[in-house]
Amino acid sequence: MRRYQIAVFIAFVIAAGATAGAVYLWFHPRSAAPAPAQSSPKIETAAPQINEPRLLPIQLTPQRLQSIGVTTGVVTLKQIHDEIRTTGSVGIDETRLARVQLRFSGWIQKVFADATYKKVRKGDPLFTVYSPEIAATEQEYAIARDNQDLLGKSTVPGVAGGSDFLLKAATERLRQWQIPDRAVAQLESSGTIQRELEIDSPASGFITERNAFPSVFVQPGTNLYTIADLSSVWVAGQVLQSDVGRIKPGDAVTVTTDAWPGRRFAGHVDFIYPEVDEATRTVKVRIGIANPDMKLALGMFVNVSIAAPLGRQLTMPASGVFQTGTRQIAFIDHGSGYFEPREIETDARAGDDVVVLSGLKAGDHIVTSANFLIDSESQLQAAMGSFAPPPPGAGAAAAMNAPSSQVTIDYSSTPSPPKVGANTFRVKLSGAGAAPVTGAQVTVTFFMPAMPAMGMAAMRTVATLAEKGGGIYEGSGEVQMRGSWQVTIVASKNGQTIAQKRLDVDTGANR
Repeated sequence: MRRYQIAVFIAFVIAAGATAGAVYLWFHPRSAAPAPAQSSPKIETAAPQINEPRLLPIQLTPQRLQSIGVTTGVVTLKQIHDEIRTTGSVGIDETRLARVQLRFSGWIQKVFADATYKKVRKGDPLFTVYSPEIAATEQEYAIARDNQDLLGKSTVPGVAGGSDFLLKAATERLRQWQIPDRAVAQLESSGTIQRELEIDSPASGFITERNAFPSVFVQPGTNLYTIADLSSVWVAGQVLQSDVGRIKPGDAVTVTTDAWPGRRFAGHVDFIYPEVDEATRTVKVRIGIANPDMKLALGMFVNVSIAAPLGRQLTMPASGVFQTGTRQIAFIDHGSGYFEPREIETDARAGDDVVVLSGLKAGDHIVTSANFLIDSESQLQAAMGSFAPPPPGAGAAAAMNAPSSQVTIDYSSTPSPPKVGANTFRVKLSGAGAAPVTGAQVTVTFFMPAMPAMGMAAMRTVATLAEKGGGIYEGSGEVQMRGSWQVTIVASKNGQTIAQKRLDVDTGANR
């Protein structure tokens, strides 16, 4: 009971305090200046930048060249073509279409070309037609012809000239109606009126459309036949929007189809349509193909290869381009195992070659295989700093300046193998007769080549060792991550390299 009374009392005190505070604020308002807005700390993120490693020329022994399988190619200046491959379908060459129409009305009587895709030749009969208009005009012609001699002798003014006019008018009407020449010739020679006119094919080809049937009445302008000459066809190809700028009318084209394995049909780009398909982002290209033996059928699916000429260009084997991520490198072979890295710029690819824009010249020999291994060697030489291979022809001078004694290197580390983090490296230099070599400068370089595909730059750790006496040198260094490292120990004395050793070391996890 007492606890309940205490709780009630505390609640009353809190309520009273809150009420008093509210009353005070009501009668003592104050305009508080807005607190200066504290800008929230901005977190700026930047895209990771890949620092491209520096490359230096390298010198490889014949044994090393053979072990890594180095092959070379030549930079040449030659005429090249860029091959653009796509697909297409065979269609009618619209410039070789012929349509059969009449300029007069009448009834079709007999039909000779009675099937679609029937082959006809120019001059072959298609059908016969009876037209009252033609029959009446032929009758007028016959009357004018029979009376021409009689009226021509008339002395009445205008009668002789009128007979000639009627004959010429009847003849002209027949020609304007495009009556076959043989029908007009027969009418002129014999004066016989033909009840049915025979209409011939105006061209050779295949009938692709037919509207002529017996006993059908036709009006002027009715399309009775469409005849297509398929000795030449059009292929409609679909070229990607990104490739259309490299082709032009007249470029050579090769067409193949599964229907005729091993057969290649030659043609050329005839027209590039000024429209892009929004769904496929392709441009329609019209290709003219000769088809004398009718091997290409309408609607047939074909493979298209367009040879877009690029002119005379400086080219190199495409396998000689080493992509480091942000730049392109080619390794020039100067002979005797001496390779020089060169930054280049390339353009379009043409078959197995690629166009070179800058960095190389005709006649240069470049590495076409084992580029990655040579790149690693070059990065390692750059990481070593002062050490660099001699230029071509400097081998004799280097041998003259080398010390006469043979110096050996014994390397060890604590712990062994090294771990991620701090390590102690130890090197023992021994000369002839295992005598200790003193007064030397010794460096131990841990190097891991860049891996642009993984977004990782090259890593390098250099430890300078101090002489401890008795040919022993010791120092500490950091290993940044676990993995396989290329370790190079270089000992120099009086500004000359007296010994060098290279080995691969697999580091372990952090202790």
